[in-house]
Amino acid sequence: MKPATITLLTLALGLSGCFAAREARIESDYSYTGNFRRYRTYDFVTGSDLATDTSALGEVLRDAIRTRLRSQGYKPAKYRPDLLVSFRIYDGDLRFRGFAQEELTAWLASGQAETDETPKDSRKGYQPQRLLLREGTLLVTLIDYRTNRAVWNGYASGVSVPQGVRGEAVVRRNVRSIFDQYRVFTEGYLDANK
Repeated sequence: MKPATITLLTLALGLSGCFAAREARIESDYSYTGNFRRYRTYDFVTGSDLATDTSALGEVLRDAIRTRLRSQGYKPAKYRPDLLVSFRIYDGDLRFRGFAQEELTAWLASGQAETDETPKDSRKGYQPQRLLLREGTLLVTLIDYRTNRAVWNGYASGVSVPQGVRGEAVVRRNVRSIFDQYRVFTEGYLDANK
């Protein structure tokens, strides 16, 4: 065979493997009361009452989330972080209540932040939508530490995590995809890295 034919055959086989793999459905929603421009620090939800994942997969998830948040300028903080990070993997199908919203970055650019003092007739309404998420859903929630309210949910549905190194790669790829929905950098971070 000619080298060009071998290259084309290898490329075709590689691409067919990519297309055969089931792609996860990536979605997110957020709270209009989230003060996203103020957040700079984070920590993970912990505690004996909570279903804290201490498995090897849980550590891979925490590391992938840390890496992504660090790349957006967030710093870990054990004492009074701005955000608490919670995550969970659901095995079966999941009925989930989400919201139909414009992208977070577009909403932030509009400057329409809401507070508890925003008059009800001036608030942006939520448009709930019921979602049936396929088997294997990774849900990441960001919670405002000060208000104790969830301000952002990102989720990947239809995630199949094989054992071993391939599973770690799948988890890391899905965390990256989820956080592609949360393109919020800490204030001044992009200017400092020019």
